[in-house]
Amino acid sequence: GYNQSLLVSQFWGNALAIPVADLLRRQHATPPQQGLTAAERRRNMKNAFHLANPDRIRGKHLALVDDVLTTGTTANAAAAILLRAGATRVDVWCLARTPAPGQ
Repeated sequence: GYNQSLLVSQFWGNALAIPVADLLRRQHATPPQQGLTAAERRRNMKNAFHLANPDRIRGKHLALVDDVLTTGTTANAAAAILLRAGATRVDVWCLARTPAPGQ
């Protein structure tokens, strides 16, 4: 129920005077990514998200906010959905970047 990325998005949206929309939803609960290998993370994120309102995506340049970016698996899975829905570009903004597991 706690969405850190949405809180960061709202802060940046207010500071930069840009609209914020909470469009991605988890289709099913997934185990935490922490401690998983890159391959396990990709399997964990397969079909994990769906769009709440796909009509708002077509033709848009979007910023996807991720609180912590490690391997990029979650961001890549989410960006792929947005691009398939017709976004023209998806940039990833993250609050923190950590080393990938094993590095």
